[in-house]
Amino acid sequence: MIDIRILTIFPRIFDSFLAYGNPARAIAAGLLNVETVDLREFTEDRHRTTDDYPYGGGTGMVMKPEPIVRAIRHIRGLMGDPRVILLTPQGRLFNQTAAEELMLVDEFLLICGRYEGLDERVRAFVDDEISVGDYVLSGGETAAMALMDSILRLVPGVLGADSHIEGESFYAGLLEYPQYTRPRVFEGMEVPEVLLEGHHLKIQQWRKRQALARTLARRPDLLKNRPMDPQEEKLLEEIRSEMEILRPMEKRK
Repeated sequence: MIDIRILTIFPRIFDSFLAYGNPARAIAAGLLNVETVDLREFTEDRHRTTDDYPYGGGTGMVMKPEPIVRAIRHIRGLMGDPRVILLTPQGRLFNQTAAEELMLVDEFLLICGRYEGLDERVRAFVDDEISVGDYVLSGGETAAMALMDSILRLVPGVLGADSHIEGESFYAGLLEYPQYTRPRVFEGMEVPEVLLEGHHLKIQQWRKRQALARTLARRPDLLKNRPMDPQEEKLLEEIRSEMEILRPMEKRK
């Protein structure tokens, strides 16, 4: 079972997230335990202050170190040895590889920042820093949800019996192949014939080719360090050749 504590000044934000979909299914199956911890419970003034003005001036407020570190120490005492993760734009970039790594961890403490960030000295008390992307969020709560959802999808027994992760984007370092359902023809656009023939090997080959082509066209960076088997290398070379042929034709249009 994965045991997660979330340190936040807005614990109720997570109510709906945990009540539906994969998180709810994981909790019901006994695969996940999540508890939100209100940072304000670890303040010592009557106003329950969690932030203050930055030294050196500037706009916005900075989250104070004392309540956060007090909470970290308290939660560590309750849980044992959780991985303490600070969700911050300055952390390592979260991706599928990181999700697979974290899925093997049993206990987490996720720290959600707000305002202009946390006092720098808090970093001395965390084990890991993670960013969910190169953009700005209002707080770490949204990032925590993204991280948890991605990890939970990998836990055996969380997804439904008719679901699988093998073909999903990023699972094998590739974007997902195109997916189709009924109707067979929609506004003049037809489902590829190969998907209607029932030939599973041909379908598998088509999907592999489409995944490689889509990744090369949209996210070529994913292919740079990805190990390739001989079949994939051959397919990729064919796709590159076809793209080179198509470019002059597109320019003439």
